[in-house]
Amino acid sequence: MGLTRVPGLLFGGDYNPEQWSEQVWDQDVRLMAEAGVNVVTVAVFSWSRLETAPGVFDFGWLDRILDLLHAHGIAVDLATATATPPPWLVRQHPDVQPVDAAGTRLEFGSRQGYCPSSPAFRQGTVRLARAMAERYRDHPALVMWHIGNEYGDHTVECFCEESARDFRRWLEARYGTLDGLNSAWGTSCWGQHYTDWTQLAPPRKAPGPVNPAQVLDWRRFSSDALLACFEAEREVLKEVTPDIPVTTNFMSVLHHLDYWKWAAAEDFVSDDAYPDPADPQAPVKAALSYDLMRSLKRRPWLLLESAPSAVSWRAVNVPKEPGVMRLHSLQALAHGSDGVMFFQWRQARYGPEKFHSAMLPHGGTDTRQWRETLALGADVRRLAEVAGSTTRAEVALLLDWESWWGLEAPESLPSDRLRLHSLLLSWYAPLHGRGIAVDLAPPDRDLSGYQVVIAPNLYLCTAEQAANLAAFPGRLVVGPFSGVVDAADQVHDGGAPGPLRELLGLRVEEFWPIPDGRTQEVSAEADPARGAPALNTVRLTARTWSEWLELDDAHALARYRGGPLDGRPAVTRRGTVTYLGCLLDDLTPVLDEVLDTAGVTGVTGAELPPGVEACRRGDHLFLLNHGAAAATVPLPASGTDLLTGRPLHGSVVIAPRDAVVLKY
Repeated sequence: MGLTRVPGLLFGGDYNPEQWSEQVWDQDVRLMAEAGVNVVTVAVFSWSRLETAPGVFDFGWLDRILDLLHAHGIAVDLATATATPPPWLVRQHPDVQPVDAAGTRLEFGSRQGYCPSSPAFRQGTVRLARAMAERYRDHPALVMWHIGNEYGDHTVECFCEESARDFRRWLEARYGTLDGLNSAWGTSCWGQHYTDWTQLAPPRKAPGPVNPAQVLDWRRFSSDALLACFEAEREVLKEVTPDIPVTTNFMSVLHHLDYWKWAAAEDFVSDDAYPDPADPQAPVKAALSYDLMRSLKRRPWLLLESAPSAVSWRAVNVPKEPGVMRLHSLQALAHGSDGVMFFQWRQARYGPEKFHSAMLPHGGTDTRQWRETLALGADVRRLAEVAGSTTRAEVALLLDWESWWGLEAPESLPSDRLRLHSLLLSWYAPLHGRGIAVDLAPPDRDLSGYQVVIAPNLYLCTAEQAANLAAFPGRLVVGPFSGVVDAADQVHDGGAPGPLRELLGLRVEEFWPIPDGRTQEVSAEADPARGAPALNTVRLTARTWSEWLELDDAHALARYRGGPLDGRPAVTRRGTVTYLGCLLDDLTPVLDEVLDTAGVTGVTGAELPPGVEACRRGDHLFLLNHGAAAATVPLPASGTDLLTGRPLHGSVVIAPRDAVVLKY
């Protein structure tokens, strides 16, 4: 069973018929059918066109386009149209518009301008969602619901009085009493003791640093407040159309929203991905985000938006070179997407996105972009059998949003240079380069199915999470500045690594951040169990971060050389657990030792050429050449390339920006 009742892989994009005369619609659906489009997203920003006044609906144009699409065999991902409130709602209820931390209420004229806690906004979204569901519940084109759009993009938080009241309700539900809140927030510091719930407010702009525990709870609340908007609409849709799956489009590895919570509320995960063609690391960053999407529900997901070529919102919007749209699309399929969809179908003539590329560009059908759209549609049809298949990973990277929020709180930390996305990427990139499948997981998930678990950082670590890591039977790697605080952002008794101390066999006596522009030499140490260095290297370099470690029953795999920590442990081992007390420029020696000991190898069983990505999905091996030169890749077995139909065995030469999908 796929994500929807549409067979095979989904192929299409956002369609905005309200931007075009109805004379254009017939041409659009004819060209969609020619390209192999089988699903389009409709009505994302259509609230003002569908509800022209409170409770006054105009569905005629939407009826006609849905009927036309269905007549041409094209299914619809129907948005609830609530991504942006209409002007009449904002003018009748000015408090719908969000307020920033400095107290400025933002004006209407962009998109996603709403306070998540606004009763008028929430009531309006539910009213429209119900009207949409009741009207289209039996429409044969409807195959999925799309609630809102890119939650947390423009509106992450609102600091208005309504949000303050909602925040107080959230805090009272979390802590029960003011004594509980005062204890958790440590309000005896800086004279912040609260004696009445009405005294509590969002962390607005203040004279100095705001209580980090308050900021952490605000991050939790803001994610939950947006999720409450989504869930209010979902409840209505499930009541009226219980058999139609519901999703909303995520934004890759987004800091603002706890996607573990959000994914649990969806029928399937969908994502918007816009890798930058000018960024040499773009394929690795995209792969990381795709593996997160696959991991959120541990099943196939959907690439709901991507760019055929250039976007319109970067300072410099570089187009994708010929073949890159196809390569990026195949990459998403390789990492578990059950389709490839774009923003958007027809390129807009006006508005902020008029220079954003589309499947059908301004130049029409006599263009490179249209020819690549046709070719990709044919490739997607050839790969239809991939739909529904899964990936088995032996390695997991741990990601916890609450720990992330605490790690990147404004001010009050030993260093603000520790950024979780960069830490994740530093471990993910060499694994990706080896063709090793990686899941992402929260630290409280059952980890017993993995051979290797890596926690790049767990600044916030509870006793329960530590116990879960201690129960893991495989090889565990923990990065620096972990086990520092509890769920209330309070330092654990005895300091870091807190509840991880027994597991790691050490304590952190002092954090020792490295100033910008400086480095710290690290040298491998002889392993007592082997009589030789466990890390296959002589010298390493640390930047940004180091720690003064005191060992209990761990032993040093590497030590600092020179500087104030000369001779002190830098990388340690206790049993099957490795700890890094610093940020190494090169993690290869640590990974080599851990992976070799765990018996984890890449999906091809051989070293991959630079720029080549290898992913196994079910019985299919995807080989993608992101490099600038042809690459010869050894094959683990004989089989057939689904993209060309040619039989393959031994090895295959893959041209730049080309791919092979081997079925074996």
